[in-house]
Amino acid sequence: MRKKRQFSHTEKAFVEAEKTKYGGNPRIPVNYYDQSKVFVNGCFDVLHIGHIRLFKYAKSFAPHLVVGIDSDSRVKKLKGESRPINTEEDRKEMLLSLKYVDTVVVFDNDDELEELVYQCNPETMVVGEEYKNKKVIGSEHTKELKFFKKVNGYSTTSTLQNLTDR
Repeated sequence: MRKKRQFSHTEKAFVEAEKTKYGGNPRIPVNYYDQSKVFVNGCFDVLHIGHIRLFKYAKSFAPHLVVGIDSDSRVKKLKGESRPINTEEDRKEMLLSLKYVDTVVVFDNDDELEELVYQCNPETMVVGEEYKNKKVIGSEHTKELKFFKKVNGYSTTSTLQNLTDR
């Protein structure tokens, strides 16, 4: 059994996300901590069918899907000054409206992502197949790492480029 560490900022964010999901009720459902969880993360700036299929695939491994999303400042650092298109609050609300997604938590850096995965304690973590043979942040805090094959022709970057080219 791993040693319990204290990550108050991320734990607070995770609990707040759970409160939001359960109608603002400060009490998380009794069986929540007994539920098996699966974790995915990304920007999810402009949703497309590839994202939906990722969530559907991830949800097939556990009844509770936790999605970590990059903060607005992190998206800007990773994708450039013109991003994100949608704010983190808008992205969070859109994701929570999807039937596959149960919890959404925002993180701002690699350390917060690792803390989030640790606090979530997922049975399974799903990442894109482009991460095979690479270090996956937080993977040491999950029992199983699964790889998702990108849906051919779908990416936020290509979607935005197609809009620009029209």
